[in-house]
Amino acid sequence: MSVKAQLLHIGLSHFAQDGYEGASLSKLAAEAGIKKPSIYAHFKSKEDLFLQVLNRAARALKHQIMRYMIAHRDQPPEQRLRDTISFLQELYNSDDTIKFVVRMAYFSPENLREAVTPLIYNLLDVLEARLTRLIERSIEQNEMSLCISAETAAQAYMTCADGIIIEMLYGQSHRSVQRLNSTWPIYWRGIQAAVQ
Repeated sequence: MSVKAQLLHIGLSHFAQDGYEGASLSKLAAEAGIKKPSIYAHFKSKEDLFLQVLNRAARALKHQIMRYMIAHRDQPPEQRLRDTISFLQELYNSDDTIKFVVRMAYFSPENLREAVTPLIYNLLDVLEARLTRLIERSIEQNEMSLCISAETAAQAYMTCADGIIIEMLYGQSHRSVQRLNSTWPIYWRGIQAAVQ
């Protein structure tokens, strides 16, 4: 592993555990077996390292969710959509990379918010576009019938996921599961076209 890749890997664990402000470049360098000034041979600043770590972590989250959705494409649409949120809950509880991205989506460092926001919106836009296509395909294959557009259904889905993620952020896994259980039937019934 190159020094830069090692710094990105170690940086992730430090930023995920200690946040941007609490992460120490001296400790990061020591863990990598280099001196602190050597970090600047690979990154312009602590901010640059942080943003590269976040960008890498956001791509990893996007790929994990995409792989999950592709691997479960044969499930009925309702189950696939609901289980994707459950999968995100599991990832959050077991993977520091995902935990870091989710935390930064809601609680980014004030001085980096302008740089973090486009990274997060890019991730959300890609996921929403993927959801929209998934819903459109399900409609084309007569697996579901909506009373709203596929795009609106995907936006409402993302909004439901937001509420569930908030509970995960505050460390209340059981409340996150309760929110999903309470919200899902309302969401699913709300987007369905009335049966004639």
